[in-house]
Amino acid sequence: MPAEKAFAVLVLEDGRSFVGVPLGADALGQGEVVFNTAMTGYQEVLTDPSYAGQMVCMTYPLQGNYGVRDADAESARPWARALIVRWACPAPSHHSSEASLDEYLRRWNVPAITEIDTRALTRHIRINGAQRAVLVHEPAAPTQARLDELVAAAKRVTPLAEQDLVAETSRTKQEEWLEPLPPELRTRRRSDGAGLLVAVVDYGVKTNILRSLRERGCRVVVMPHTATWADVQASGADGLVLSNGPGDPAVLDGPVELARAALGRIPMFGICLGHQIMGRAAGATTSRLPYGHHGANHPVKDADTGRVHITSQNHEFQVDAVSIPAGDFYVSQRNLNDSSVEGLGHRRLPAFSVQYHPEGCPGPQDNQHLYDRFIDMVRSGAPVAKVVAGMKEQPRPRKVLILGSGPIVIGQAAEFDYAGTQACKALR
Repeated sequence: MPAEKAFAVLVLEDGRSFVGVPLGADALGQGEVVFNTAMTGYQEVLTDPSYAGQMVCMTYPLQGNYGVRDADAESARPWARALIVRWACPAPSHHSSEASLDEYLRRWNVPAITEIDTRALTRHIRINGAQRAVLVHEPAAPTQARLDELVAAAKRVTPLAEQDLVAETSRTKQEEWLEPLPPELRTRRRSDGAGLLVAVVDYGVKTNILRSLRERGCRVVVMPHTATWADVQASGADGLVLSNGPGDPAVLDGPVELARAALGRIPMFGICLGHQIMGRAAGATTSRLPYGHHGANHPVKDADTGRVHITSQNHEFQVDAVSIPAGDFYVSQRNLNDSSVEGLGHRRLPAFSVQYHPEGCPGPQDNQHLYDRFIDMVRSGAPVAKVVAGMKEQPRPRKVLILGSGPIVIGQAAEFDYAGTQACKALR
């Protein structure tokens, strides 16, 4: 057995380098570096097909403390090209853990680096934009000549826009999705979608999108990315979901044509990449964000309800607001951080889309109601604004009991309960 290598090296195309400690597999990692701000959910991030072609830096410093289990995966395998963390817990502690993060990465041949300044890396990407990079494990500290070699290798990495990542992550044949729901979903299963058949076009679909539909009683048929309107018609589906996925929507002519043909013929819901596909089908353009949205705490305002929701996001591209043709399509949701388009609705037809992930996983569950909105739209055939107007308003709480941590020392002022104090300020 070869000796373990002592150094891990991450080199960006602009020459910035980070030397740390190896984690995971001794393999070459190459792709575009993005950062994710979620505090948990590293396994869901690794297995989200939307991360195909990318190396993920987790900004929260501690990762791996609760291990991994196969039931939490968002697909059959990890799609991220590499993982970058400040510190990885070597001995996870959780009753359902099946392996450590290091063991999981080795099993799937995913390289990783730890014990580097992830704050500095994140700041560098925020200032300079997305970077192609390579990650290697080395037996000795890299010389300047070796770093120069790695910079050249990083510059040769194929950009996301030039890779057919959707074809890489999609299923190759149509199938009904019959995987059993996990116990926590079986106990809260509902019948809202009973009797409905929903076609989901797989551009890199997350498992929890399929679970969210099945949880509501829908039958789900999953189609490959090459599906056409004729395929959807032949399936007998009552509703159509355009899934999330990786890469640049500008190169997806087939999916855009499907969305254009389906509009007005079947109720349609686009998620993440599916939202961008719907935007292009509406006649809008798409463009790349400076460093993407990756995290579980992005505030979004819904114009149809006036409410603000915290969302889980993972995308590099956006629908350009100024390019949306005047008329039937309108911007239904916006990001409160940068005002980017987070949702589209159609004024006359049953079609809407969101840029974020309503199922969370990882992230907040604030937006699970969008699957209910879609089911109501399928049943009624009404445009989304009318569906929203007819949905039952959830009662707002009038009183809230906050159980804080209390004073550390008897007689200490309440402001030392930081979490409780912040909650009071927010509710006020």
